[in-house]
Formats: sequence, C-alpha cells, structure tokens
Amino acid sequence: MSINQGYLLVVEDNNDILKFLETTLIFKGYRVLTAHNGAEALDVMQSERPALIITDILMPKMDGFSLLNALRSNTNTQNIPVILISAFYIEPEDKIFAFTLGATRFIKKPINMEDFIHAIEELLAQGEHSPAHEKFSGPNFYGEYRTRIRILLNQKNARLAQIKHLLEIVPEEEKPSFENTLILVAAEREEIRLLGEHIRERRSKSRTN
Repeated sequence: MSINQGYLLVVEDNNDILKFLETTLIFKGYRVLTAHNGAEALDVMQSERPALIITDILMPKMDGFSLLNALRSNTNTQNIPVILISAFYIEPEDKIFAFTLGATRFIKKPINMEDFIHAIEELLAQGEHSPAHEKFSGPNFYGEYRTRIRILLNQKNARLAQIKHLLEIVPEEEKPSFENTLILVAAEREEIRLLGEHIRERRSKSRTN
C-alpha cells in the first residue's frame, strides 16, 4: 500500500485537542482515525496500517514514548513516520530521547498549525523510512524514561513552590488567578507522578521476564 493511500492516526487523551486535530485534518482532506492512548492506537492498527502517526506523549495506560518504542521494536511498524507532540517534554534532553527512540518529528504544544500541516505533507511525500533508533531492552528503556520523569517532576515541584511563594505576596485581587494556576500545575504533577509509578512497575516486570 502506498503511504499516500493510508490514514492518519491521531493519539491524544485530551478530548478537546483530539477533536480539534481530527477536525482540522479532515478539513484538509485526510482520512483520520483516533485513539486516546497508545494501547488503543495499537488496537486500531490491527485492522489497517496508518500512513502516519501523530501522538501526544503524556497519556494514561500507554504513553507516547512507550508507543514509539513498541512501534520501532516491531518489524511490521518500525518504518511508519511518527510525530510526537508535547507540552511537557520540551527540554533538549527530552527531544534527544525521542529521536533516539526513532521519532520522525517533535512538535511543541501549543501547535503551530501551519508548521504542523507542512510537516505532515512533507512526511507523507517522503513515504515510509527506516529511522535511526536505539533498540532499548525493557529495563534500559524504562530506566531512561524514569530519569526523564524525575526531571519533569522536579520542574513541576519548583513551579509549585514558586506559585505558592507568589501567593503570599501578590495583591488580593490577583490571587484567584494564581490559585487556579496552582491547581492546574498540581494536577499536572500528579499525572506525571502516576505515570512514573506506572513506568516503575513496568520496569520491574521487564526485569523479571
């Protein structure tokens, strides 16, 4: 099958972002299927091979890094172009890890749609390829991934401490905005913490298998 005849698989746990990307890509003339996490994405791919995968990184059940590692470890899917998108994993080390796993593109949220569509067009025109990637064993992959998560957690903790300090000194009329930000960042930290626990468990299992 020619890559230009396939569909785009969009993997994103945020329903609003998922619907926006799906609607935009359909309007541009693409056939689009969606999934809310990596596990769903692999199920979708059982019936038909996608031409291109666009996936968030921070997701429940199976995140984007784990999905990418699974794709590149399978000879049937290792050549499918994969665009990673993220609002959290944006440090240079995160991008290096992504490309080490075999990411084709890395795009930061909020997404610049013009650049995003251009990247899709370019990758579809290039067709499938064999990306350079390191074949991690289970323990090595999860060990490196936990390192990235620890750094991200430290950043969120520092951000929370900064907001709490500002709440003590800002005028009363400005406090509601900071309180809302505090709630948002705390929720993000908890999501990352839970992912870290999940990765720790999977690393332990991979060591015993």
